[in-house]
Parts: sequence; C-alpha cells; structure tokens
Amino acid sequence: MIDVLGKITDYRKKKGWSEYQLAEESGLTQSTISSWYRRDMLPTIHSLEKICIAFGISLSQFFASDTDNFSLTDVQKELLDEASRLTEQQHKSLIAFLRTL
Repeated sequence: MIDVLGKITDYRKKKGWSEYQLAEESGLTQSTISSWYRRDMLPTIHSLEKICIAFGISLSQFFASDTDNFSLTDVQKELLDEASRLTEQQHKSLIAFLRTL
C-alpha cells in the first residue's frame, strides 16, 4: 500500500517547499494540507490532483512504484515542467487549446 502523505512530503522536500509553499502552488489552503498530517487523513482525488499539478507530475506518476518502469521522453518532461508553472486558468486554457489540435 502506498504512503500517500509520505510521498507528498518527499516530493515537497525535493522541491524545497514548506507546507505553506505547497499550499500556494497547489491552490489549496495550508490548513487543509496540515490537517491531513494532524489527523492522518488522505487527501481527496481532486486535492491530490492539484498537488500533482503543483509538483509537475501526473496522478499515474504519483502512484507509480519505484519498481515501475516509468519514463518520460525529454519533450514530455519539458512539457510537464512548463505546465507546472501555469496558473489553474492557464491550465484550462492550455487543455482547451490542445483539444482543438
């Protein structure tokens, strides 16, 4: 079984972010994030999706185990890296644009 809160902490530390910075980047409140840890609760899928967007990863990447052979091309990595810097509205605009292609 995956340790969701542990993985969030690992990703957050790799970015060098505090819980506050994660809240800012994900659009969630800091109290929401800290309550997961205080109450040993799991985030909703919607919240976890926002967390993953902030980290620049997909939900499938988040849930992939270390033994999964998961790799991205350099272009995919660049796209995810750039997308992680966008606001929520910019994400929506980008997705709408990509669907028109």
